[in-house]
Amino acid sequence: MSETTIDAEASLKLAIGYIPTGLAVFDRDLSLVTSNPQYRTLLDLPEHLVARGVPLYTIALFLARRGDLGPGEPTRLAALRLSELTSNETSISQRAGQEGGTLEFHASRLPDGGLVISFFDVTARVRAERELERMNLSLEGRVEERTAALTQVNSELEIARAKADAANLDKTRFLAAASHDLLQPLNAARLYTATLIERAGEGEMASLAHSIEASLNAVEEIMSALLDISRIDSGAVKPVPAPFQMRDLMRKIEVEFQPLAQEREIELKIVGTSLAVISDRQLVARIIQNLVSNAIKYTRPGGKVLVGCRRRGARVRLDIIDTGIGFNKDQHALVFAEFSRLEQGARMAQGLGLGLSIVQRLVATLGVSLELDSTEGKGSRFSLYLPQSRIVRAVVDGERKTASASGGTMNLRVLCVDNERAILDAMEGLLRGWGCDVRTARSLKDIPRDNLLVGWMPDLVLMDYHLDQTSGLDAIEWLRHNVGGHLPAALVTADRSPAVRTLAEERGIAVVTKPVKPAALRATISSLAGQRGLQADSRPASSASN
Repeated sequence: MSETTIDAEASLKLAIGYIPTGLAVFDRDLSLVTSNPQYRTLLDLPEHLVARGVPLYTIALFLARRGDLGPGEPTRLAALRLSELTSNETSISQRAGQEGGTLEFHASRLPDGGLVISFFDVTARVRAERELERMNLSLEGRVEERTAALTQVNSELEIARAKADAANLDKTRFLAAASHDLLQPLNAARLYTATLIERAGEGEMASLAHSIEASLNAVEEIMSALLDISRIDSGAVKPVPAPFQMRDLMRKIEVEFQPLAQEREIELKIVGTSLAVISDRQLVARIIQNLVSNAIKYTRPGGKVLVGCRRRGARVRLDIIDTGIGFNKDQHALVFAEFSRLEQGARMAQGLGLGLSIVQRLVATLGVSLELDSTEGKGSRFSLYLPQSRIVRAVVDGERKTASASGGTMNLRVLCVDNERAILDAMEGLLRGWGCDVRTARSLKDIPRDNLLVGWMPDLVLMDYHLDQTSGLDAIEWLRHNVGGHLPAALVTADRSPAVRTLAEERGIAVVTKPVKPAALRATISSLAGQRGLQADSRPASSASN
């Protein structure tokens, strides 16, 4: 053996002497090659058992006779210990050490068949594990007690929740059922008031009529908002995503809000677009209606409201921008809270502050995002982000534009069907004031019984949805079958559910919600007249009485 090799072995032996772990190396015959002082100390071995060449079996037999390997015949215990250390490439085992301690052994076979054994005192760790196990057993007992208590509480909560759900469902059903009955008299009052305003001209009577109309508007907004919130919170609103052109929706918004903007001396600009999105058209329309209504409501005369779309990556960003009162960043969360209104806004317009609360609920229902940027005294921008669709609808050259929503004589033959006589009378008075020839019926049976269609053909029909013996949609289909398949029609209803609106649109029927807004009704009638190529103010007045 060279001097270099001897020096290396000496250095290695010196190094392993400083390792706190007991360490021993055995050759392929399982005879001791070398060990460190900790090996002898931790095992409490006599000096002759740590001499080079001592068999591992001899060491194990000594430990077995001393009782370190447990009760039993020493030779058998020593053989079992050797089997534990050598049967696998690596092994880990524990056994009792001196003075009640615990030693953990790691054994690894060497490529030449030898064996390396390292071990260390794990008494502190074992005691900690036992203490932890004791605590776990105690904890399990406490958990079982708490679980039993929680089970009892959860059972009581489940009963309470079931009662609350039942009460909430009853409330939702009541509101759904009551909404029609509540909105019917309000609808008649709105129509009578509109007729009164048109006939009053100027003076004290006109001022009184406008005050009545403002009060009715406030009642309608509050009732509609509460009904919407009830439907959303009860889970009755289920989005039905589908591709649609934003152009059509923007056009509808323009028709609905342009008269209001003109009345308030506000410039409403709707920017045309060819973009399409995938979402629930009715819920998106509801969001935009609330945002545009708010923008107009809180913009002073002479201000501007801009509505437009732009592409942003895979999404379409719909902006509603106004030059209104605006608000500070620390008030952003406040504007979406129910029954919360900023002081300046409360001075400008009536209301309960529910519009943006509905917007927030609908945005969450659709799973889209809404961005808000506002500066106090300068205006606000609400941006709705919608998934873009690649559908393309061809635009026909010379596509009809919606007729003016206000002013002029309409000169149209209109058939009105509603099961409420007060609403028919109010509708007839309003339409006759616009120059229309109006005939009314409370049911389909009244039409042939009163010979309403003898020598008289309607240009369009305004149909209530909830009739006594059938639905308004089926009634329109019956009329089209008997009068003409291209008869323009509008469903006039207090039912604001997306399902009804979807059914109507599938049949090419417009929808006007109750309480009817005269400007929106006039715009709808003008649009329906355009479907048959009629100009609402081009027919000679005499034809209205034929």
